[in-house]
Amino acid sequence: MGAAALSLVAAAGALAQPALVARVIDVVGSGRPLLPAVSLLVVVLLAASALSAFQQYLLQRTAEGVVLTTRQLLTDRLLRLPVAEYDRRRTGDLMSRVGADTTLLRATVTSGVVDVVGSAVLAVGAVVAMALVDGWLLLLTVGAVAIGVTTAVLAARGVRRLSRQAQEEVGAMTAAVERALSAVRTIRASGATAREIAGVGGSARRAFEAGVRVARLEALVSPAGSIAVQGAFLAVLGVGGYRVAGGSISVAELVAFILYLFLLVMPLGRAIGAWTQLQTGLGALARIQEILGLAPEEDERPERPGAPVVPVPGAPLLELDDVSFAYPDGTAVLREVSFEVRAGSRVALVGPSGAGKSTVLALVEGFYPVDSGTVRWAGTDVRELPRAALRARLGYVEQEAPVLAGTVRDNLLLTRPDATDPELWAVLADVGLTEVVRRSPRGLDVLVGDEGVLLSGGERQRLAIARSLLARPELLLLDEPTASLDARNEGLLRETLARAAADRALLVVAHRLSTVLDSDEIVVLDQGRVVARGTHAELVETSPLYRELAAAQLLV
Repeated sequence: MGAAALSLVAAAGALAQPALVARVIDVVGSGRPLLPAVSLLVVVLLAASALSAFQQYLLQRTAEGVVLTTRQLLTDRLLRLPVAEYDRRRTGDLMSRVGADTTLLRATVTSGVVDVVGSAVLAVGAVVAMALVDGWLLLLTVGAVAIGVTTAVLAARGVRRLSRQAQEEVGAMTAAVERALSAVRTIRASGATAREIAGVGGSARRAFEAGVRVARLEALVSPAGSIAVQGAFLAVLGVGGYRVAGGSISVAELVAFILYLFLLVMPLGRAIGAWTQLQTGLGALARIQEILGLAPEEDERPERPGAPVVPVPGAPLLELDDVSFAYPDGTAVLREVSFEVRAGSRVALVGPSGAGKSTVLALVEGFYPVDSGTVRWAGTDVRELPRAALRARLGYVEQEAPVLAGTVRDNLLLTRPDATDPELWAVLADVGLTEVVRRSPRGLDVLVGDEGVLLSGGERQRLAIARSLLARPELLLLDEPTASLDARNEGLLRETLARAAADRALLVVAHRLSTVLDSDEIVVLDQGRVVARGTHAELVETSPLYRELAAAQLLV
């Protein structure tokens, strides 16, 4: 609002200047004292310039505020989307919306609505003043300018569509770069560097071509306005000179009219440019609104921290009752899966790859809704519980064991920001990471690198487990916890899990059966169905599939 008000005041000051110039010319011709008229003109000129500078500062500050707010809203929404949305979209494209698309909004604000308002006021004032000076010259001016404005507006009509296409290509390019950088070691080892460079280069070329199409259309706007201005000026100069010679208007009035002409065409030029910028910004805004229009994951809002969960007496801690699930593309993953996990027990999920074991953990965490059946926590359907309340009682270690860029301390405090240093060292000792961390003089503040690249695969796995243990969950979900561990550290982890199981339940997905031999129950999955349940000894006798898996690992 302040910038708009200053724009109006600056417009008034600009409109006053031609009249003051005409007055100075009249004073010179009459022989009266020149100083008062010149002084007033200088004061108005300086004041208008100062106001214009301050207005530009306010506009830039407002634009930065708009970009900040938009990025905060986008980040909030992106981190709260249902997990299925991340499966459908490319990370690089989402990053592009936070970066490149929001940046385009800055130009929309600085050259957009406020400039259009100020320019409109200035143009209307100039037209009124020109009409008071000479109506015929005004008609001549309006005719010349109208041709240029019409051409420019028609050229700008396609900018929004082309701009959105260009931003889509930029998003695709960002996604290609993100893909290549996230797997740069694999790419190097595969001898695929040149191919990846060519692939990213192709994306960059398509983004370039889309940008050129926008630039080509925008380039039509400027010449149209320039031709209109020059044509109007030459026509006014010629016809105006003729009218001065005929005595219809004075030299001072002609000078004032020409100054008003510039006051008309300059804001019109800015308005046309602002209109073009606005179309570009609206193309980016459509991509931003696409994300903001997506519904966030339910019960993940700060105003719902999570109600207390009251367990049903005698109910298992976790129960899956005839649960079926298929991904959005229709691929069936689980079919009528039923089992339970009681407090303090250890349950393992085993089976061939693709049997649906990891999907079970994702459903327990509420990353996807079940298609049929029920998942219960302490006897209550999880759909009736706020997700924040449920997840506060779960610890989850993914198969890839993601480690965030930063320090060991940063990663551990992710689950419990109030944990003390002794607690951090204790949980590191539980997973056998104490000596690894002490190797660095920085201790807990040692950097782990982007995605934990400065740690070995086993160290990343153990750090992820330590992070979950620190939160003291009632149920710890482990997806292939020993996938990256050697025999020594696997034995250490087994001891850790045995200690953890003393005061919490464990649900473990395992391909390496040696990790789960002493589980209270082993659930065997095959093609999304539970085909057997029991202890290791029982399953060796009763389940051909389990016996085959155990034999392959020399356990029978």
